[in-house]
Amino acid sequence: MAAGTLYTYPENWRAFKAQIAAQYSGAKLKVASSAPAFTFGQTNRAPAFLNNFPLGKVPAFQGDDGFCLFESNAIAHYLSSDALRGGSPQSSAQVLQWVSFADSEIIPPASAWVFPTLGIMQYNKQATEQAKEEVKRVLAVLNQHLNTHTFLVGERVSLADITVVCSLLWLYKQVLEPAFRQPYPNVTRWFVTCINQPQFKAVLGEVRLCEKMAQFDAKTFAEMQPKKEVPQKKEKGGKEKEKKKEEKKPAPDVEEMDECEAALAAEPKTKDPFAHLPKSAFVLDEFKRKYSNEDTMSVALPYFWEHFDREGFSIWYAEYRFPKELTQTFMSCNLITGMFQRLDKLRKNAFASVLLFGTNNDSIISGVWVFRGQDLAFTLSDDWQIDYESYAWRKLDVDSEECKTMVKEYFAWEGEFKHVGKAFNQGKVFK
Repeated sequence: MAAGTLYTYPENWRAFKAQIAAQYSGAKLKVASSAPAFTFGQTNRAPAFLNNFPLGKVPAFQGDDGFCLFESNAIAHYLSSDALRGGSPQSSAQVLQWVSFADSEIIPPASAWVFPTLGIMQYNKQATEQAKEEVKRVLAVLNQHLNTHTFLVGERVSLADITVVCSLLWLYKQVLEPAFRQPYPNVTRWFVTCINQPQFKAVLGEVRLCEKMAQFDAKTFAEMQPKKEVPQKKEKGGKEKEKKKEEKKPAPDVEEMDECEAALAAEPKTKDPFAHLPKSAFVLDEFKRKYSNEDTMSVALPYFWEHFDREGFSIWYAEYRFPKELTQTFMSCNLITGMFQRLDKLRKNAFASVLLFGTNNDSIISGVWVFRGQDLAFTLSDDWQIDYESYAWRKLDVDSEECKTMVKEYFAWEGEFKHVGKAFNQGKVFK
């Protein structure tokens, strides 16, 4: 079974292909998409990274055995099971057919149409209208095929479905309003069926289909463009006034980035949801290093309680509200992993150990979370609210024996867990 690390930036639809494939195949995939593990524009420009991935592009995969791959389709193929790849020479060829179809027929017109609506690309009416016609042609081909097929290849999800869904994702989210997609009911039926599979949802979360076609906004486009330096005025006699200028880090060369990387670079920076909180003496990253690299019971836990800031941080207990929906334990773990992946931007201000107890068709999920501030962090950003309502949350009294016991047991993954009533199965750490 494949195992390794996927380097990417958050919300990279190309990386989604590999992540979803891993959800189906059971591949042990770690995703490095935020500091300190990976910082887009820095890590992928470092000599060590370029030694393994000469183009410096992401997603990039490095196996636990040192095996390296770039190009998203190759990574997704490697992380797939034989069933996802097709299972027979004929089916495998059909999977490859649809993967190529996505790259050559869907991505070019989708980019030409969608990117101007995001402010990433200048609007060109002729190019946009041509892209719309090409998208119609693509959807017509898919609609005809899906008229007699539940999935693109065979009778279950394959890498073909994963790849094409991810390629259509921004179209469905941004511009394919109900009137536009009405002539292609088979495509929408298939798309909705796929994104509601547990393995897709674990990576994509809830996907909202476009209700109104997004349009190009000149103001948004202008705001996203790098500011040009104003030429200095010359004094009489031809001498220029000497002015001190702030040194700026060089912007990434747009020509070196693919369209997804350009989209990320152009994305407006959001306000830090924790900016209103006073600085804390408790350095969460330092505790995480202790927890990751040293013994939990003898080093990490004593460090945690010695330095924990009761005013600047809070501790919460969470329990999954729908245990009857939990069936196979690997799928339950996928729920935890999917939630963690969608909370990447929260990592600097939170830590959690979430555990699965019990066995197949008789399990529960619960965990202990540490947040910056005294409130549930999920309410501070719309991006963090996909999963948290599926859990019951209870703030713990930091000085209580209950809290100390829970922190000890959940952080160490061992103990009596008297409040649970089921045996420990496995756990996941958000750090």
